[in-house]
Amino acid sequence: MREAAANTSRNNHQPPAKTAGARRRLRLWAAFMVLFLGWAGYTFISQSGEIGKKSVQLAERKTARAENEQALNQLKYELNRLKDPEYIGQIAMKKYGLYKPGEIPVRVSGSESGND
Repeated sequence: MREAAANTSRNNHQPPAKTAGARRRLRLWAAFMVLFLGWAGYTFISQSGEIGKKSVQLAERKTARAENEQALNQLKYELNRLKDPEYIGQIAMKKYGLYKPGEIPVRVSGSESGND
């Protein structure tokens, strides 16, 4: 019995040392996890902000691109119309007052009060 009592007394002294080391490792692991999760959360939040800014820039650039494509299409349409001699004649009449030989220009006044 004395041996059993001696073994139990020895065992009583050893487990607190083992549990203290386990607690220390658990605290160290918990501290590491807290630091890691804090870093991961900070990174996630900062990257979310950057993604938000970039998506706003992307939307702005898409609208600018759509506007530029529309202007380009309008210019291409105008260029194709300028290849037509009839359209060039219309521009010459409207902007520069040029008429074909033998045409009589008809001018319409802006006010209709004198036509009564």
